Order: sequence, then structure tokens, then C-alpha cells
Amino acid sequence: MSREPNTRLADLFGLAGWSKGELARLVNRQAGSMGYPQLATDTSRVRRWIETGEIPRDPVPKVLAALFTERLGRVVTIEDLGLARAGRAKRRRSDGNTDGLPWAPERTAEVLTEFTGMDLMLNRRGLVGAGAALAAGSALTSAMHDWLHADPAYAAESALSRALDPRSSYDSFDRATPVSYDRYEATPVGTAEVEALERSVEVFRAWDAARGGGLQRKAVVGQLNEVGGMLAYQHPAQLQRRLWGVAANLAVLAGWMSHDVGLEPTAQKYFVIATHAAREGGDRPRAGEALSRAARQMVHLGRPDDALDLMKLARSGSGHATLPRTRALLCTIEAWAQAAKGKGQAMRRTLGQAEELFAADKGDVPPPSWMQMFDEADLHGMEALAYRTLAEFDATAAGHAQEHARQAMLLRAGGRQRSQIFDYISMASACFIADDPEQADRYARLALLTIGETSSHRTWDRLREMYRLTGQYAGYPKIHELREEIRLALPRGGRRTAKA
Repeated sequence: MSREPNTRLADLFGLAGWSKGELARLVNRQAGSMGYPQLATDTSRVRRWIETGEIPRDPVPKVLAALFTERLGRVVTIEDLGLARAGRAKRRRSDGNTDGLPWAPERTAEVLTEFTGMDLMLNRRGLVGAGAALAAGSALTSAMHDWLHADPAYAAESALSRALDPRSSYDSFDRATPVSYDRYEATPVGTAEVEALERSVEVFRAWDAARGGGLQRKAVVGQLNEVGGMLAYQHPAQLQRRLWGVAANLAVLAGWMSHDVGLEPTAQKYFVIATHAAREGGDRPRAGEALSRAARQMVHLGRPDDALDLMKLARSGSGHATLPRTRALLCTIEAWAQAAKGKGQAMRRTLGQAEELFAADKGDVPPPSWMQMFDEADLHGMEALAYRTLAEFDATAAGHAQEHARQAMLLRAGGRQRSQIFDYISMASACFIADDPEQADRYARLALLTIGETSSHRTWDRLREMYRLTGQYAGYPKIHELREEIRLALPRGGRRTAKA
């Protein structure tokens, strides 16, 4: 028992607004509904949890996590409550935001399953998953730097040696032994099941690109929850690596979809989970790309310094095996963050690196599935976004933004509706900055034609940014009409409202 107060639990307890006696009664009632009718707690125990840091025995921590998740309307995990036992997580950093990062492989599966389970509970009950504050980019970077740069191959080699050992419990490639039944209803899987999971990722990824994250997010989170249960088994090494890869891909999608609908801390947690899963599967390039998603999120939220911290780790931690096209992608995100700080020279230099790397990719090595969405259209789309962002500081950059947006629109493949909307908005915004309201009006209306068919809050956020640029042309009849149409198109009660 710790004799120090559990400040995490105390803070969340204060937010929930319960009395200690009320929380004790709720724990007993919730435990009964979760299949633990014998559990009984009282006010004095709640006091010890908060005031002396006593950690209750299972299943109380997960009962408390469920209660706080429902009460606060956001995912609250056992770690958030400060109730992870020694040996299951490292001692927390003093900043309190990194949840004992990095996690051990078994803890990654545990966090994955717990977090997705809570997320699904919020979905089922129609609650709003708002979340706590985002962890700072520097905090994540310092917590994960050494771990990400270390070679995880030893774990896979150890598993493989066990699989080849005649004394091992593996009797075939497609059989496995359970590691723990403590938290999961786990089942072993074989090659056919993993192949089906890999195909499902492609379906989800295509849907997200076309329609945005809102409509399929719950399905992706549910599939990720199932994979977490599968990872509770220790499969043969090759199969285990593929399962970690599926988990990484689904976690990136869950994070991206969460970001797309405005669940920002939830999104960041999924990106961290994806980084862990990719690294445990021995795929450092995928881990770096997952971190780059967290960086893109930070730029979108107006935190470019945090984004640059994350990109430094993403680029260095992705390793030497990273393909040129993947490195080009990472460069475009770093360039966008530099543009958001008004650093035009650095941005141009980084975009130049991206173009060189993209051209250096001869296509002789097939790209991983998670990179197939980054094509030449996306390269120009990201360059357009970077130049359009820089144009807020240097209006001469608007012309370059228009050139790249035009190229992106010409090259954009079908089924990428959300990216196409971003192209239109980048072009319209650049035209407004370049004092060309006629062209701006044309592309803004193209964006409005289809923006209502997506569930992407990010498209609305970018539309709001463009709306701000229309203010100086409000006296033009066509632009006045456009402004009214934008007001009607933007969802009511969103995160931000359109302002002149």
C-alpha cells in the first residue's frame, strides 16, 4: 500500500461530484451488473483508495473505470485512475500525462482491450467521448524515444525459439497457447483468420477515405477490441507479428477516425497504441507513421511545436528500413508544422526533401498496405496545404498553394472524396489570399457540393478557416451568397462556429 494520496483518482472523483459513500454504493451495484455479486465495498475503503493510495483488488479497478467512463462521458482507464498495479506498468512520469509509457507487450494488449471496451461502452450509450487534455508532444517523445529506437527483434526471436522447441506447447503453426485469461475472452487464431482481418482493414480504410471517420468508427473500434483479445494468446512468432500489424493498422484507423470526428484525446491514445503495436510487431516504419498521425493532429489543433517534437521522433524512430515514399510522407507533415509557425525557408527545404524522396521511390519494392493511400496526388495535396498555411504569414506562398492544389485535383483518384474536398478548400483559401475571389468562389462551391456527404469534422474545420478569409469580400454579392451557404452547410453545435 502507498501512503501517498492517489491524486489521479482524487481529481476524477472531484469531477464526478460523488460523495465517498455514493461511490461505494455505485461500485457494489455496478459490480453486481458485471457479474461480481459477491463484491462489497464501503466508504472507508473509498477513502483509503483516494487518501492513502491503496489499490483495490480486481475487479474493482475495472468497475471504477466503467463508472467514471459513464459519469464523465469519456474513456477513463485503470491507468487514468492511478490504479495500475506495480509490475503492470512503470512508475508514472511526473508530468502525469504519459500513462507509464512505454508499455510491455502484454500491457499493450491489455491497454488496447480496456480502452476499446470503454470506447464501445460510450458508443452504445450515446455519450460524448470528450476526453482529458492531450499529452504534450515533448512528453510523449521523451517517454518513448529510447524504447522506439531499441530493437524489438529479441521478443520475436524468443517466441520463434519457443515455437521450434520440441518441448514447446505449440504443435502446429496455427495453434497457440493462452497467456492469460484474466481480462479477455480470448481465442487463438490461425493464418486464415489473420488474412481475413487484414482484408477487413482495407475495407475500413477505403470507407474512411471516401466518407470520413464517423460512420465506421464504432466498427473499427470493435474489430480492434477483438484483436486485443487474440493478442492475449502467445501465437507462433510469424502469426503474432501479423496480429500486431493488424492491431497497429486498426488502431491508426481508430485514431484517425476519432480525430476526424473531434475526439482528440481519444485519437491520441489510439495513435500511441498503434505505435506500440507496430513496434511490437517489428515494424518500426509503421510505428513512425502512427506517430506522424499524432503530429498531423497537433498541427490541425494549432500546436505546431508539439507536432515538430513528434515528427522528430517519428522520423528518427522509423529506422533505416523506411522506404523513400514513407520518408517523403513524414517530410510533408513536418513541412506543414513548419508552415504553421511561419518558417517558410525551413518548410520549402523540407518539401524539397519530400519531392526528392518521392521521386527516388522506383516502385521496385511494393509499399506496405498502409502507404498505398499516399500517392502523387497526396504529395501535391500536402504541399498545397503547407503553402496555403504559410500564406497566412507570406501571401506570396498562395500562388504555390494553387499550383499544387491544381495538380492534386488532376491526379486525385476516385473514392477519395474527403481528400478531394480538402483540395477544393485549399485552392479556394489560396485564391482568397491571392485576391482572386472569383476563382475562390468557384472552388468553395465545389467543396460545398459534397461536404455534407461526409462525416468528417476536419472538413468542416477547414471550411470554417476558409470562411474567415471571405470576410474581406463580404461586400461582393457572390461572396455574400457564398457566406450564407457556408453558414447553412456547417453543422449546428459544432466545436467552433463560423466567424467573420
